[in-house]
Amino acid sequence: MHRADPSRPNRLRAALRFGWLALGFLCVALGIIGALLPLMPTTIFLILAAGCFARSSPRLEGWLLDHPRFGPGLRAWRRDRAISRRAKGMACTGMAVGYAIFLITAAPHLPLALMVAVAMAACALFVVTRPTAGAWSDA
Repeated sequence: MHRADPSRPNRLRAALRFGWLALGFLCVALGIIGALLPLMPTTIFLILAAGCFARSSPRLEGWLLDHPRFGPGLRAWRRDRAISRRAKGMACTGMAVGYAIFLITAAPHLPLALMVAVAMAACALFVVTRPTAGAWSDA
């Protein structure tokens, strides 16, 4: 008869925690890259990082939520699913610029250009239809 290993749930829990932690750090790194590169998003990666840290490290989650630059937006998203007016404008501008660069550099055929346009328009529509965050957001 094969006996169950009593440490198995603890090892599984530790492996999952490590996976969430690693994914959180990857998302923070991508968010930092997005803050430096105009065409790469920042906020979505930081929202994902906060979610990963919530499952792996309350200390890192707190650090991210209390961050002076990114914390207010992350807390507004968690509380109200809200995005600041400034962030909405930057996101839509980034999508438009990204699409223009795509058109110029890739010179896609019309069907692909239309599919990408529809996908980007759907993303922009999602962003602009979220509630607008409070007064902190336009500072």
